[in-house]
Amino acid sequence: MLHWGYEEDNGPSHWKEVFPLANGDRQSPIDIKTQEAKYDPTLRPLYPRYDPSSAKVILNNGHSTSVEFDDTENKSVLCGGPLMGNYRLRQIHFHWGSSDDIGSEHAVDGTKFAAELHVVHWNADKYASFVEAACEADGLAVMAVFLKLGECNPQLQKITDFLDAIKAKGKQHRFTNFDPSCLLPRSLDYWTYLGSLTTPPLLESVIWIILKEPINVCSEQLSKFRNLLCTGEGEAACCLLKNFRPPQPLRGREALPHCPSMMVFQVQCLGGGYVGDPHVLPQ
Repeated sequence: MLHWGYEEDNGPSHWKEVFPLANGDRQSPIDIKTQEAKYDPTLRPLYPRYDPSSAKVILNNGHSTSVEFDDTENKSVLCGGPLMGNYRLRQIHFHWGSSDDIGSEHAVDGTKFAAELHVVHWNADKYASFVEAACEADGLAVMAVFLKLGECNPQLQKITDFLDAIKAKGKQHRFTNFDPSCLLPRSLDYWTYLGSLTTPPLLESVIWIILKEPINVCSEQLSKFRNLLCTGEGEAACCLLKNFRPPQPLRGREALPHCPSMMVFQVQCLGGGYVGDPHVLPQ
């Protein structure tokens, strides 16, 4: 395997040949068994605070499309939930499949969704950089949002409208004034567990926060993702039809749910930017 990917000759089943952590005890994604999830009363509500001005660029790295954010200071952070301290927003990216019915990485009771959004943060209170944090057990926090097939999502459209401009691997485009809060569901109830990156090098440094409520995506928007290329300009065109890793063994881990009350995240779009106002409603 010259370079990892999602094709038959370099896909997830081959990653262990180059990345031994693929067989580790803390690998992601997982299939969440809801009846086996144990409630932890110490878990707190989530508080994402994102500054739209920190968005910088949208790009195609050949494995996914991502929006990169300025993480030189605490402009955009996630705190609360299972996290101790502030985790600084680094990027968001997506996983999808070759058909509309299966494309998420995590599953819930064996059921997968059309796609999955990952909002990636790093522990800026303890570590000096994303690279350093990615090597530590509590270094990263990834909030995952399921995308279910339904009506077109107007908030997601801002991203899919740019995908033609970054169709080939290595292409990027300026992408500003964007707050990923608009891609979060109203309820921020979640499951959490200790896991890993779902792409090589598969470092076991992620505190996963899986939101229970999905958001919508339509077939037209999913097709935009599948039209991206995993090859660069001047190379034989190869579409990135799927980019998900299948669920990995739990190996004794538990997924802990947070749902003691209705956690609502109200999102307002103001002046082209987005402002989130999280609060807890009593039962």
